[in-house]
Amino acid sequence: MKQVYLDTFGCQMNVADTDRMELLLFHSGYVRTGQMGEADLILINTCSIREKAEQKIYSLAGNLKPLKMANPDLILGFTGCLAQQEGERLLEKIPFVDLVLGPDGIEHIVQVVDEVKGKNGPVVRTEFDTEKNYSIPEFAGETPLHPGPSTFVNIIKGCDKFCTFCVVPGTRGREKSREALEIEREVRLLVSRGAREIILLGQNVNAYGKRGLKQAVPFHELLYRVAAIPGVERLRFTTSHPKDFTKECIAAYKDIDILANHLHLPVQSGNNRILEEMRRTHTAEEYISLIDELKSAVPDVALSTDIIVGYPGESDSEFEDTLVLIERVQFSSSYMFTYSPRPGTPAQDFPDSVPQSVKSERLQRTIELQNRLTREQGQKFAGQEVDVLVEGRSSRPGADFRGRNPHYWSVNFTGDQNRIRPGDMVKVRIEEVSGHALRGKAVALNRGGKRTLLEQGIPITTG
Repeated sequence: MKQVYLDTFGCQMNVADTDRMELLLFHSGYVRTGQMGEADLILINTCSIREKAEQKIYSLAGNLKPLKMANPDLILGFTGCLAQQEGERLLEKIPFVDLVLGPDGIEHIVQVVDEVKGKNGPVVRTEFDTEKNYSIPEFAGETPLHPGPSTFVNIIKGCDKFCTFCVVPGTRGREKSREALEIEREVRLLVSRGAREIILLGQNVNAYGKRGLKQAVPFHELLYRVAAIPGVERLRFTTSHPKDFTKECIAAYKDIDILANHLHLPVQSGNNRILEEMRRTHTAEEYISLIDELKSAVPDVALSTDIIVGYPGESDSEFEDTLVLIERVQFSSSYMFTYSPRPGTPAQDFPDSVPQSVKSERLQRTIELQNRLTREQGQKFAGQEVDVLVEGRSSRPGADFRGRNPHYWSVNFTGDQNRIRPGDMVKVRIEEVSGHALRGKAVALNRGGKRTLLEQGIPITTG
């Protein structure tokens, strides 16, 4: 069989798209390799959400040129958001590339590769899909993909919010939802192959089902339906938008036992003028009110967010409002960035009066605040026993396994290597907290309705 090397930059959506390309190519005669030099086909799935990610991709491209020169038959392709954003311009910057494919073309990767083989020149496909909804056809039979205990399931793509700083509407198009029955079929298939945690995925999952579906299903109803599928032991979703996060979603946190007590809810800024400039369609007060309502229903919910500092025109006092909001909400973790202009976004044309040195200083202060909050919240786990879904073996010295607790903290732990296996749910006694990671020792194993105390090896049948 021919060999394909796949590399992924960016968000979970890109990870899922890469897995999809691997599956499609497998059925056309390709197997994945971890060595670029062995590949007949190299695909780089790109990100353009931040300037730094874009720079990394162009740097990687320079390293690929010698491979192409040494093997003219090698097919080199760039897919994903940067490919969509740049299109034909990518060929000017990387003239040795053979294919440029946007996210909406993922399902056609095999046909595009075949077109490259039969054409004397590169192929560029960046047209948006004109279908009203979103479908991922199922493959029967053999597959190279093993989902593992925790796996992503795409439920919606694109975004209709058009935040002034964001490239997503221009690179992934308008919101399109998958039929609920198709999603449920995929979840059942993944569970049959070993998945235990399902993470529902989209740029804005809360917008799921608003239009285009043959049978309208709101997002909160989809949560109940997926949670009811036998074999799903933990359920998560990402990413949400504050404007679309409903009271019904809050109720789902109370009603669905397996829905993890974690929410990633980007706020971007704590100042209302900046939020308006960003076209976020919510105020800081509305965001805080939503968080308070969620915490009232689920007191131990863990919260994470996205923060942009140094947005065009952001004053010192407006930045301070962001720090106040972070302190008020008490996030357990944050993805924090300095603003960088992105091609094709309205904010690219705004006067950027914030010097880079000021942006960097603001980012450092934001990181320091978040690090303090993370340390303080981490201490509540010290000495406690937490449920951990075992995802695999740990690469950390002194630890045997890795996984996450329901609050989305990373957990590395020691345990009985003869009994514990990926997909198990174990109780871990936390002995150490470092950053947003916990370390400990497995004390009990829950499997098949039985709880085994690992220290004594005594099986205890539960309720």
